[in-house]
Amino acid sequence: MQFELAFDEGSVKPQRRSNTTAFVDNMVLPVHRWFRYSAGFSAEWAQKTIRDVGASRVVDPFAGSGTTLLAAESENAESIGVDIHPFVARVAKAKLAWRTEPSEVVALAERVLESAKALDRVELPDSPLMSKCFEEDSLERLTRVRDALALQGGDEEVHSVVWLALVSILRVCSPVGTAQWQYVLPNKSKSRVAEPYSAFLERTRMFASDMRVRQSEVTGPAASFRQEDARVLESLPDNWADLVLTSPPYANNYDYADAARLEMSFLGEVSGWGDLKPLRDILMKSCSQQMTRFDPSEAFESPLLEPIREPLIAAYEELDAVRKTKGGRKAYHSMILGYFLDSAKVLNSLRRVCRPGARMCWVVGDSAPYGVYIPVDDWLGKLAVSLGFKDYSFETVRGRNEKWKNRKHQVPLKEGRLWIEG
Repeated sequence: MQFELAFDEGSVKPQRRSNTTAFVDNMVLPVHRWFRYSAGFSAEWAQKTIRDVGASRVVDPFAGSGTTLLAAESENAESIGVDIHPFVARVAKAKLAWRTEPSEVVALAERVLESAKALDRVELPDSPLMSKCFEEDSLERLTRVRDALALQGGDEEVHSVVWLALVSILRVCSPVGTAQWQYVLPNKSKSRVAEPYSAFLERTRMFASDMRVRQSEVTGPAASFRQEDARVLESLPDNWADLVLTSPPYANNYDYADAARLEMSFLGEVSGWGDLKPLRDILMKSCSQQMTRFDPSEAFESPLLEPIREPLIAAYEELDAVRKTKGGRKAYHSMILGYFLDSAKVLNSLRRVCRPGARMCWVVGDSAPYGVYIPVDDWLGKLAVSLGFKDYSFETVRGRNEKWKNRKHQVPLKEGRLWIEG
């Protein structure tokens, strides 16, 4: 196979477009572009929101790869981000290490590359997905870099940036396709594939260049990132935030545990699809794969769900009836219960963390599993008001599911910003 450098994630190069609820715009911004995480939103919009609100302390309970935190730093605001996904948390921490010395990042990468080439032998990742996604020669080179990096000592933050440079080239070094939402498509192929050693060094130098740019432009306080549960927010102080800016998981059966399976398999953190179960068990419930151990009685009995109990149970019962007519019989009925129970817990914790008069902006979309409409924004707003927030409103950004061809249902959906006033 012929190799060439290709940093377009294998298909379409990122282009600027007006879509505040999508991550794609960030792929032209220094540091933000270090890792493409589809579950995100526009960093430029986040900065504008922080500026327009006049926020001095910002919280993101679903911080993902750190978009809100980087935006808060750019606006000279203090910020705290939380995410429970261990891989995504590591990505965010690496991006937030942009203040380290760029020349040390490049120097470490050069040492790693020299050491990688000198290793006698490496053991390739024990995962069927790896053999489906990489040519053996390419996978061996990537593994050599991984193992050589693990043997290096030195500054932890410098190490984390170089680690992310390696992780961020995996998909451009693979000949298989990647779906819009980061899923790997082994049966699809792309025309341009990067050679690992060259791609690693090139990506590291790009990181260093971005660090110099950001270091010359941003002087605000460093963001704080914590790997913990948004439903508890255990380490966050009371009455701290004057703005919550976040995009929680959508109730649309997207498996956030599976989105980074390629990277986690390469790192040796999982071997197969079944190994993702422990991760699914700790993530906020938003897909049917998480419902194997869920007890619906917890939702039925929780006082947190009282404001939406009647329509929620009606939706649960309708979904339960519809699924029995479907071949897959997916547990959307339980998923909806779990989703709103977890959301209520997050809102309850945020009420404690927010100052009086604080504002929240949640980037959300509604849902229609099996064609049963779930008014996510309205139900989240009602839950927030019942927990002590004053009011809510929804600002539609774009329509979804408007072209019916090959769709599983014909319910028009929307995506936008849920504003909650404190």
